[in-house]
Amino acid sequence: MLDKDILTVLKTDLQISATAYDNYLSNLIELSRSAICREGIILEDTIEDGMLVEMYAAYLYRKRREETVAMPRSLRYALNNRLFSQKGSAE
Repeated sequence: MLDKDILTVLKTDLQISATAYDNYLSNLIELSRSAICREGIILEDTIEDGMLVEMYAAYLYRKRREETVAMPRSLRYALNNRLFSQKGSAE
């Protein structure tokens, strides 16, 4: 999934229609990729990984807006599943 596609989905998720935040959101997408890779996950060019990046970017956006936002369990679950899946198939 390309970054422009992730940006489109992210804007829909956050209910943003204007282009004023595009640079900021694009940076959040890049930051999300880095944070996911730092956890040991190797991202591929799939819809599943694209949506994982989008979910993480949406979390970062909401966390910045509101101080009490915790990482959604669904996101943590998806990250753990992706990591365990990769580690299990590496044998």
